[in-house]
Amino acid sequence: MEHYYQPEIECASREEIRAIQNERLTAQVKRVWENVPYYRKKMEAKGVTPEDIRSVDDLHKLPFLSKADLREVYPYGLLGKPLSECVRIQSTSGTTGKRVVAFYTRHDIDLWEDCCARAICAAGGTNEDVCQVSYGYGLFTGGPGLNGGSHKVGCLTIPTSSGNTDRQIMFILDLQATILCCTPSYAAYLGERMKEMGLGPDDIPLKAGIFGAEAWSEEMRHDIEKTLGIKAYDIYGLTELSGPGVSFECSAQEGMHVNEDHFIPEIIDPETEEVLPEGAEGELVFTAIDKEAFPMLRYRTRDICSLTYEKCSCGRTHVRMRKPKGRTDDMLIIRGVNVFPSQIETVLINHGYAANYQIVVDRVNNTDTLDVQVEMTPEMFTDNMGEITARQKDLMAGLQSMLGIRAKVSLVAPKTIARSEGKAIRVIDKRKI
Repeated sequence: MEHYYQPEIECASREEIRAIQNERLTAQVKRVWENVPYYRKKMEAKGVTPEDIRSVDDLHKLPFLSKADLREVYPYGLLGKPLSECVRIQSTSGTTGKRVVAFYTRHDIDLWEDCCARAICAAGGTNEDVCQVSYGYGLFTGGPGLNGGSHKVGCLTIPTSSGNTDRQIMFILDLQATILCCTPSYAAYLGERMKEMGLGPDDIPLKAGIFGAEAWSEEMRHDIEKTLGIKAYDIYGLTELSGPGVSFECSAQEGMHVNEDHFIPEIIDPETEEVLPEGAEGELVFTAIDKEAFPMLRYRTRDICSLTYEKCSCGRTHVRMRKPKGRTDDMLIIRGVNVFPSQIETVLINHGYAANYQIVVDRVNNTDTLDVQVEMTPEMFTDNMGEITARQKDLMAGLQSMLGIRAKVSLVAPKTIARSEGKAIRVIDKRKI
């Protein structure tokens, strides 16, 4: 039985969704024009006024916002409400320089928690469930978002935050936690630790996991599901748009439903900035149509994916986005070839390795080098050099056929690559230094 948090919205007709979007978008553009001088200047430079935006069909006329804009007007330059009405900030570690600081009114937090509640219900959560939130709390959006969503659904919420793995496992077992929320790499680590303690899927009370904040492959999903004995759901979001819950997976697990009553997605060609048709792959752009404090219009996410409006078997009518294939900015260009870490992960897991690895990119004599360090699982660990060399060759062949370029593979002993309790550091690119 599919379970919804707000069925009247989640299963609304396309006409109803469109009507909500048109009304909210036109009002939002007017508000931004009146309250955000920085964006008004961008609109003026493009020759657009609020009167030009009458419906979603006019969205393409608006200028984009990017991380560069956020850095330029940090911290208050994109505020849509007076500070006296803002009640919280959240922040991400910006990859370069200044952090991204996002602001929230009470109303913004309320809507964000609704989005997270929808994700929990889509994973089967009800007020009978015990939901352990092992995302970081504090400035990071993961903990606070899922915490609020869990409260709204009525789950008993365990706010463990990340880290202290043995304590995490104690709570899962003692309080019979049924839903786990954390990054996929931490879920894999918890599973690994429980296995070492002699716990099999039947000993673990969890039934579902809501995992996001980093890229993970289908193979990694199946691994986690098998170890923990759960169904693993993807969730997507970014601090600039509130946090997790911008979109989420349902039981069909064929893409993530975007909460279209709050966020309008577009796919653009990252080079020409033209809007692409349904099904085309390109950069994901979002417009937040009812956020008050931090109203992002046409924000470029840098995530590469596609959208589908096909009917979903779960009954939800909101558009689905495919799992992002990588980003226009974490994409590695090695010897002229686009390489995504997720492609490398797929090869490793298909060859029976756990998802603990590190990619080291360097430049030697003006040529890019790609070195993939892979941890052996305890079951396959050996110090027989002949066998290690044969396995490395096997992986190198697999990577060559996936990527189209040669990569060096080094197999290392179990537990030698640093474990991460937040986002795993998968790529070390020494070329930038």
